[in-house]
Amino acid sequence: MSDDPNIPDPSRDQTTSEPLSRAIGERYLTYALSTIMHRALPDARDGLKPVHRRILYAMRELRLSPTGAFRKSAKITGDVMGNYHPHGDAAIYDAMARLAQPFAMRYPLVDGQGNFGNIDGDNPAASRYTEARLTAASEALMEGLSENSVDFRPNYDGTLEEPIVLPAAFPNLLCNGASGIAVGMATNVPPHNLHEVIDACLHLIKSPDARDDTLINIMPGPDFPTGGVLVESREIIAEAYRTGRGSLRLRARWAVEDLGRGLWQIVVTEIPYQVQKSKLIERLAELIQLKKVPILADVRDESAEDVRIVLEPRARTVDPEQLMGALFRVSDLEIRFGLNMNVLIDGRVPKVCSLKEVLRAFLDHRREVLVRRANFRLDKIAARLEVLEGYMIAFLNLDRVIEIIRYEDDPKAVLAAEFKLSETQVEAILNMRLRALRRLEEMELRAEHENLTKEREGLAAMVADEGAQWDKISEELRETRKKFGKSAPGGQRRTEIGAAGEVTEIDMDSMIEREPITVILSKMGWIRAMKGHQPLDAEIKFKDGDGPFMALHAETTDKLMVYGANGRFYTLPANNLPGGRGMGEPLRLMIDLPNDAAVIDLFPWRDGTRYLVASKAGDGFIVNAADILAQTRAGKQVLNGEALLCRPVSGDHVVTVGENRKMLVFALDELPEMGRGKGVRLQKYKDGGLSDAICITLAEGLRWQESGGRTRSEPDLAQWLGKRATAGVMAPRGFPRDNKFN
Repeated sequence: MSDDPNIPDPSRDQTTSEPLSRAIGERYLTYALSTIMHRALPDARDGLKPVHRRILYAMRELRLSPTGAFRKSAKITGDVMGNYHPHGDAAIYDAMARLAQPFAMRYPLVDGQGNFGNIDGDNPAASRYTEARLTAASEALMEGLSENSVDFRPNYDGTLEEPIVLPAAFPNLLCNGASGIAVGMATNVPPHNLHEVIDACLHLIKSPDARDDTLINIMPGPDFPTGGVLVESREIIAEAYRTGRGSLRLRARWAVEDLGRGLWQIVVTEIPYQVQKSKLIERLAELIQLKKVPILADVRDESAEDVRIVLEPRARTVDPEQLMGALFRVSDLEIRFGLNMNVLIDGRVPKVCSLKEVLRAFLDHRREVLVRRANFRLDKIAARLEVLEGYMIAFLNLDRVIEIIRYEDDPKAVLAAEFKLSETQVEAILNMRLRALRRLEEMELRAEHENLTKEREGLAAMVADEGAQWDKISEELRETRKKFGKSAPGGQRRTEIGAAGEVTEIDMDSMIEREPITVILSKMGWIRAMKGHQPLDAEIKFKDGDGPFMALHAETTDKLMVYGANGRFYTLPANNLPGGRGMGEPLRLMIDLPNDAAVIDLFPWRDGTRYLVASKAGDGFIVNAADILAQTRAGKQVLNGEALLCRPVSGDHVVTVGENRKMLVFALDELPEMGRGKGVRLQKYKDGGLSDAICITLAEGLRWQESGGRTRSEPDLAQWLGKRATAGVMAPRGFPRDNKFN
């Protein structure tokens, strides 16, 4: 048995007890912190997540410079996974591929060769087929990495070291943006134009207390790699930058192309950021098929290297602005980009930052990197000057030095004692080559000593003076701006900051072509719309075991109201109904009508109409058409109770008949008008309930149809006339046996 207290004793019970809530809480907190700090949120200093930082560092270790050769992506992915990022190779390759996509990154950090995906949403080729190297932007991110500019930490197995953060001479966070979902928080930083970002940094260096409005004048908004037009007011953009959160509207760029003879078409040349072109085309084709934008006739994708989506109007009289306004509402030709600048400050604290705070974090990091590089260089200069001073002493006493080296048993000790040299200086002299003893070499040593002394004085002065440090940072930023700014290829702003304009409400219903249709609903609940007004009793095919239930004439511009036995009204646009060539589609797939609730009625909605609704129990009220229109698939609850009927209101009296065949006539104004409820008692019953109800004009009497097709009437209804909620009198002779008026 070992006496070492660190080695557990297997004979002892190693189990410890703690509350379940604490155990789960501690472990979940550990997971949440790991996700927030090491996976999902970017560092405010270099704008990178750990996986991206490790990819770039591994590529640097492989010497994949922008001017060097490409290497297989599989090799890069393997090195990243084996040395720094012990996760799935697919995740690493996907992250690397995104860094190489010009439609995803405003300034790509990886130069890819091969198929790295496209704007249609196609995946990159397998890593064994593609090659990659670094870009100039990623090289700028790592500039000074070997000069002690940042801290390093051991990799996951302790065999290597990796940088905690990159020096970042390139303002990557704002220039390329970032997005990620952590635990309980997320981030979504849009890309910006580097020239504008550096201009804002330079202004912030000159005026550390600069106002947000001034910075926003310099940086008017995001600059997306896919271009587009940002149609948001300056106030909303300013508020988003001030708080770190906001929603920005981004539209596709389009133009009208004249085809001659009065014909024209719309050409979309830029689509919103992160919208897959193929899915956008599918959505536009679906809108045409469903006739949701009837003034749009056709869509074609004529894209090659650039984006070119052609939209054809239904007629030359269509207004292009109106057509695009409709498409912006119902497709991804307009999106909302949710800005959420949640980043890690100093790599430790997640915080939703304003634009000014993000710029300040970058600049403070640049200053720290500058000072650390300067101190590193000062140490190197000091070491070199020490060696140079030793060389110069050797040159001044060259013959004696040669004699000591030639004849002394321990020349190292003798040189150190006689000329008061340090161990470093003695080692340098002893390792000196014979060709270095020429006279010219001595002159070069003196010149180098003089230059290094001047450089040391300049660096020491800069380290001691904060103002000089900011001057140096400004100079470096101007060099970066010159290299990647407006004058460089691809450096011009791509996203136009457009005027928000007047938000005009477009009536989509007015765009629907008005055509007559015949709506057919089967017993099993399948619905379809046949073109034209067909005879309602025409022979129509149904599925086996199915048959006709309801048929009505309507128009494509109508809203159809479905009244369910659950007392809910559902709205169904007539132009969305399936065509009459097939058997239709199940009605319950279009609306959320429960399976146990039967369809009571189906009719076109008419504004201003009033309806009498009643339950089987004999309660009812009058409801206005505006109160039954539903906005969602779930419908609108109107009648509380098991619904029986819905009748349009006309005339001045209501006739009800119960299951006991007693009939009652009472004045229409005795019924309340409500938007929702149980209603009031229509007729009193000992047994059974309500069978049917109808609205009439008392002076015209009551008419009903017999089974043979003959129409009978009862002109004098005096004996059935009474107050609402009374029992009524037995129905007149010849009244239908099913107790129905129709």
